[in-house]
Amino acid sequence: MSMWELVLIAVSLAMDAFAVSVAKGHCFTGQDSVKKIGMPFMFGVFQMAMPLIGWFVGAQLTDMINSYDHWIIFGLLAYLGINMIRNSKKAAEEENEDFCELVSWREIIMLAFATSLDALAIGLTFAFMDVNVWGASSLIGVVAFIISLVGVFLGQRLKRFLGGREEVLGGIVLIVIGLKVLLQHMQII
Repeated sequence: MSMWELVLIAVSLAMDAFAVSVAKGHCFTGQDSVKKIGMPFMFGVFQMAMPLIGWFVGAQLTDMINSYDHWIIFGLLAYLGINMIRNSKKAAEEENEDFCELVSWREIIMLAFATSLDALAIGLTFAFMDVNVWGASSLIGVVAFIISLVGVFLGQRLKRFLGGREEVLGGIVLIVIGLKVLLQHMQII
């Protein structure tokens, strides 16, 4: 997998964390300056840890499913991509609800966990590919931190501009990468 593809995956995985950061970013007050950095940091840590966990689990299964791993990679990436697109529509429907309550550390950790579950599945796919999992996971974590930090500080302005399309774009990228892996394995491209 090329560096360009890893960067695209990292950005795609960070889109749900970015969306949450944009939505919650305008909720922070001047007294929440630690949380303005803490939330993106937690998103980055969880986004980095989950692919490692997924890779470890997947590495235990590689020998058993080596002959059809490309279908698993395609299936997982397509599922994640479709799920991201579907979730973006739900987020647009829920936009009218009051999302601005006190943001606790417990909520930040729960949000970090929830937004990193797709990274767990990416880690599973890494087990079946020639990928430096430590480098890829670090890249995913750093990208998630930076994108989430930008999301927190852009808050309401960016939320109005993007209107939920950031997750749609991330979902499309994951589907295309999954399709590319499948077609390459079938020697079509």
